[in-house]
Amino acid sequence: MSGTLYGLGVGPGDPELLTLKAYRVLTSAPVVAYPAPDSGESFARSIVAGFLKPEQREIPIIVPMRVERFPARAVYDKAAAEIGAALSAGDDVAVLCEGDPFFYGSFMYLFERLAGAHRTEIVPGVSSMVAAAAAAGRPLAARNDVLTVLPAPLDDAALRARIETADALAIIKIGRHFNRIRHLLQTLNLEAASLYLERVTLASERVLPLRAVAEDAAPYFSMILVYKGAEDWIADLTGVRR
Repeated sequence: MSGTLYGLGVGPGDPELLTLKAYRVLTSAPVVAYPAPDSGESFARSIVAGFLKPEQREIPIIVPMRVERFPARAVYDKAAAEIGAALSAGDDVAVLCEGDPFFYGSFMYLFERLAGAHRTEIVPGVSSMVAAAAAAGRPLAARNDVLTVLPAPLDDAALRARIETADALAIIKIGRHFNRIRHLLQTLNLEAASLYLERVTLASERVLPLRAVAEDAAPYFSMILVYKGAEDWIADLTGVRR
């Protein structure tokens, strides 16, 4: 009998944000797979490292971390073949995904390849977006506010069009796009309404007004929250925790 494929959301970084269900699946699955860079440790694995057992088999999915495009299809084809073999042998496989598997999660590429042939279950996780709002102590949206999530790699014209029509925004995947995004928000007179957050829930977490950021670049695990709605949450950002 085929094993079950689990897409396991492990949250934004703090192991204590792992759900009870995710913990149960993680600690009972004989096989655990996770994305990993071609150098350095896997962030997803590091979140749950304290819960893993020596007898569990691990399948790292090596994803090159480079600016230029890499053959992603080949990476996920190879991973799907290895995971599929474990499932066909009757083993359950828990695939770790930072945040939530279906919110910009890499698991969706394995789901696309494997869900048709194997029983699959998604275990939702805490996304970095909601964790960022909690860290900032400021709601994302309220009442009839329109919340928009924007990936920073979009071009300026696309970003501007969506920013202008939204009440509240979460701009994610900032990284090397930081200066460009900050400049765009400045030209739209939204810098004062913007919060910058990086590595939320980790010991190195930072939360501060965008205008207070001195650096010209940002780590990959960073985002900007913008509020333009009817509430007065942006009245005073001077006390935001740094």
